[in-house]
Amino acid sequence: MLDLPLTFLQRPAAATTPRPWLLVLMHGVGSNEQDLFSLAPHIPERFHVLSLRAPLRMGPGSHAWFDFSIEPNGDRTINEAQEAQSRTLVAKAVESAAEQLGIPPERVVVGGFSQGGIMALSLLLTRPALMQAAMVWHSRLLSQIVPLFAPADALRGKQLWLSHGTHDNVIPLAHAQAIAHHMGPLPVAVTYREFPGAHEIRPAELSATVTWLESLASTPAAF
Repeated sequence: MLDLPLTFLQRPAAATTPRPWLLVLMHGVGSNEQDLFSLAPHIPERFHVLSLRAPLRMGPGSHAWFDFSIEPNGDRTINEAQEAQSRTLVAKAVESAAEQLGIPPERVVVGGFSQGGIMALSLLLTRPALMQAAMVWHSRLLSQIVPLFAPADALRGKQLWLSHGTHDNVIPLAHAQAIAHHMGPLPVAVTYREFPGAHEIRPAELSATVTWLESLASTPAAF
């Protein structure tokens, strides 16, 4: 049994997998570890799937990575101390899980939806040594993270899946486009896709994401 600083659910990689990968998933605001864990049956068997529960309890079965408020002009103000604390906990969880499972960072992917995607993106950009890639669904880049970016050399060779709904009514599409813009000068291989839909992962988006995951795990560098 894994010993991690956050509550989690897991689905081990297939026993016959010679070089397993680790996929760490993080849910959005008001949800829990059950949410993205429901996607586990769609994830290739070579991945050990780990779904984390955010540390801040909002109510029964409802958790968040950090509190935020929306200003009258639409801007969001976050609790920066909570975000930093959650980011530290996630980093520890990812590092510890990989170590306990014997999976090297070059076979680790960290992903999330909405606020969980914020955490995944922030971790890639500030602690790239922990992973090979990040998977970001319907999310945004925190301005507070930009000054904390790791040096470009540390990001070289990393990969990012970035997808969003064209009619997302929670986090507007412009936020995904802004992430892609910020990533432009960085030596990260970005796969950016837009899908019809709102703040949700529809089958076509999930299928495309899984295809991307499979391509990661089948590249020569993975072996």
